[in-house]
Amino acid sequence: MSTEIEINAPSRLRHLKLAGIAALLIAAGIVATGIASRVHAKQQMTTWSAEEAVPTVVAYTPSRDSAAQALVLPGHLSAYVNAPIYARVSGYLHAWYADIGTHVKTGQLLGEIDTPDLDQQLAQARADLRNSQANEKLAASTAKRWTEMLQQDSVSQQEADEKNSDLVAKQATVAANDANVKRLEALESFKRITAPFDGVVTARTTDVGALINAGGGNGPELFSVSDARQLRVYVSVPQSEAAAIKLGMRATLTVPERPGMTFDAKLVDTDDSISQSSGTLLVQLSVDNANGLLIPGEYTEVHFSLPNDSHLLTIPASSLIFRQSGLQVAVVGKDDRAVLKPVTVATDLGTKVGIGSGLNPSDKVIDNPPDSLSAGDRIRLAAPRSTTSLAQTGARGHG
Repeated sequence: MSTEIEINAPSRLRHLKLAGIAALLIAAGIVATGIASRVHAKQQMTTWSAEEAVPTVVAYTPSRDSAAQALVLPGHLSAYVNAPIYARVSGYLHAWYADIGTHVKTGQLLGEIDTPDLDQQLAQARADLRNSQANEKLAASTAKRWTEMLQQDSVSQQEADEKNSDLVAKQATVAANDANVKRLEALESFKRITAPFDGVVTARTTDVGALINAGGGNGPELFSVSDARQLRVYVSVPQSEAAAIKLGMRATLTVPERPGMTFDAKLVDTDDSISQSSGTLLVQLSVDNANGLLIPGEYTEVHFSLPNDSHLLTIPASSLIFRQSGLQVAVVGKDDRAVLKPVTVATDLGTKVGIGSGLNPSDKVIDNPPDSLSAGDRIRLAAPRSTTSLAQTGARGHG
């Protein structure tokens, strides 16, 4: 019995050792496989992250638009003729005959002023005129008699000359008094306040019994009359577009309270100077308002149709990059790397801009570039779209 036990023990130990070694090898294999799979997964994740970090962009080539471009600018309407009416004589308002909104004709009576002081001055001036006329008549007869007596040697030449000189002085006095009467009569005519032209009364700032002081614009006007059958439109055009403004060119107007309606206007004049404060050219247009649909003083949008520069490159405004280094656009370079180019804008068309310098016609411009995009970054190109759709997309993105 003891001999069999001694023989079987070493054999059993060898089997246990082999089993342990096999288990260790299997565990090592499992660990190695796990580590390898983790390393592979990490490499895949790193590669995937790097690929996902590359932005996908849409690129296009700039276009040359030879068609007329639309330029929309704010403007304001003004009556073609507007006259504030002041008093030329002092007194009290006797009556008024036209209130705001009244359509009046040239010479129509608007109001009357009582002028007791002026009336008395005119009466005194007329009395002075009659007195001077009587003195002139006496001086004329005296000078005639003295002239006849001089021919008979009854008076001296000196005495005859004195009488003739007195006649001349009396005639001058008559002329002065007559001029004074006419001056006061002219002032008397201003007691009647009349409309200077056909139009509409837009203001009445006085009432019956009010004290009226004569003045040339120092106080408030008594009435204001406007001719709104034709209106002036004033628009400030940016300096970049001033060269395209020509006398006689047409424009269309729109006003907020008349949606869907347009009004034709004609450019009649400019101030021929650029304002230093705003960098704009003041433009005046005229628009017919015989139907009275437009109101002086209201806001309007003026739509110009300007000829486009055929050499100007046009891109969507969404492609512009505004950074500390200045205005830039991103283009696709070699090996699909981003290149940032400084540019200048010649024309701002709202959703599109005309580039004056910095771009080539063959450049592939990136639309709506990411904010983090830098020079040399890798990019991935998506399917191209038309510049029209790009402009619409830019308008939505920047609206």
